Amino acid sequence: MSQPARDTETLLRDSLERLAERAPDGHEVRNALVRARQSRRRRPRLALVAVAAAVVAVTVGVSVVATWPSRVPPAAGEPVLGYTPGWLPDGFTEQYRSAGPGTTPQVRRWFAGPSRIELSAFSTKDPEWSATALRIAAVRDQVLVHGRVAMLTGSTTSAVLTWSPDETHVLRAEVDAVPSARAVAQRIAEDVSESRPIPVRGEARFGPLPAGLRETATTVSGMSAAEATTTLAAGPVQATVGAASPGLGGSVPVTVRGVPGAAVADLVTVRLASGRWLTVSGKVPRAELVAVAGAVVLDPAPDYGWLGS
Repeated sequence: MSQPARDTETLLRDSLERLAERAPDGHEVRNALVRARQSRRRRPRLALVAVAAAVVAVTVGVSVVATWPSRVPPAAGEPVLGYTPGWLPDGFTEQYRSAGPGTTPQVRRWFAGPSRIELSAFSTKDPEWSATALRIAAVRDQVLVHGRVAMLTGSTTSAVLTWSPDETHVLRAEVDAVPSARAVAQRIAEDVSESRPIPVRGEARFGPLPAGLRETATTVSGMSAAEATTTLAAGPVQATVGAASPGLGGSVPVTVRGVPGAAVADLVTVRLASGRWLTVSGKVPRAELVAVAGAVVLDPAPDYGWLGS
């Protein structure tokens, strides 16, 4: 075994023993640790294993003609959410979902007035999260989530609990402006389970993208279906479809999707036949923004029913 692997196992074992010392029945916990160490001799050592994630197929080139099928089929890289909390405090409604291909984080948010709860899932293939188990093992603010060591930080009103349900993901529950935040965060974490993949499907998706751009995330947000907004990200470019007009003062006319639109600085916008607005922005040439806007495909049957529930 390599030296880093031995260090990781030592830190994990030491952290578990510190938890055992604080447990109500230390004798039983220590016995469990002994049994676990014996069992590990019969199983592969703990390691953070990177897994291949879904890869979105991006077509090189630009087409300014969008197709308008009666129902848009899922994109090749349609983002999904893989984790669901089984419990939340009363009064919270879901108002935000975001995910994407590869190592893009999966994020869900619930709100109740000024209070916020966020559940995020990260891939250990992302270098930023690949050593999370080692970092958790080295800190003293530890708890157990389904028998696995987790890190809990924060105060009585705001808390963050970070844990790894397996070797391929890191989950984080954030609780803000909520009484007994640490206890709430731990209860949420204990009731989180891996679910049937839930697609993040708004009212738009990218068509063919210019060379050098790659789809990175899809976000749906809003307090209700009537106020929903779909945001698509492709590196420095962002496309948004929503009810609100961007209100561009000092804009210049530009043709977008074959109809009059407006442009200002690094942004182009056009009012769609539905009355909603498509806006594309980013620090790329204006012609590229117009091309991206022209290729965006609209879905007449978006999944907005969960907003506000």
